[in-house]
Amino acid sequence: VQLVESGGGSVQAGGSLRLSCAASGYTYGPYSMAWFRQAPGKEREGVAAISPRGESTNYADSVKGRSTISRDNAKNTLYLQMNSLKPEDTAMYYCAFQKKYGSSWSSTEAYNYWGQGTQVTVSS
Repeated sequence: VQLVESGGGSVQAGGSLRLSCAASGYTYGPYSMAWFRQAPGKEREGVAAISPRGESTNYADSVKGRSTISRDNAKNTLYLQMNSLKPEDTAMYYCAFQKKYGSSWSSTEAYNYWGQGTQVTVSS
């Protein structure tokens, strides 16, 4: 399985970014997917997750109301629309794929595959 993130960049506070994650190299599916982020010196944390067909989503309190996770299964692509960005949103953002059954969406141990990350930097 290959996961390729894109869409990161440097923006000023209050700005917006749309992250994408293109998935390939797997059979069957679709699978639950998620976005995580990791700031320097901090643990990786769950940002948002989405069920295989997009009918259910979860968000961290820190991004709730400002971010929207979505997916296009026809394109095998996951998205994260982030609005009203804050300096504390600065981090490397990772795409996670194929959540293990019964595990918590925000656990780093819950996913079988990870992307290489895309950097988001928000300046004040």
